[in-house]
Amino acid sequence: MTYSYICIALLTVFLGLSMYYVLKFGMLILRFQDALEEALAIIDEKYMSISSICERPLFYDSPEVRRVLADVKETRDALHQIAFALSEDFTPDEDSIETDNRVEG
Repeated sequence: MTYSYICIALLTVFLGLSMYYVLKFGMLILRFQDALEEALAIIDEKYMSISSICERPLFYDSPEVRRVLADVKETRDALHQIAFALSEDFTPDEDSIETDNRVEG
């Protein structure tokens, strides 16, 4: 009878740990999805702005050119946000860095 209680206790602990990691990784995936959706919405908005301006003849000192340059910079920043969101929770451990250095060198 005590073996069954020990087994139940161990299984309960393992269930708790697995549920913790399932929820942790599920939330991580949802954060990535939200970050990607936001960045893609920004990129789509800026693409439409750039496309509408590109249909007109432009001059270097015109405000349209300045707006396109600002849109390009904001699109670049959105791409940077995507890269940061995808990489902020994944820091390489020392073992993988040493392995990469051995392979390269």
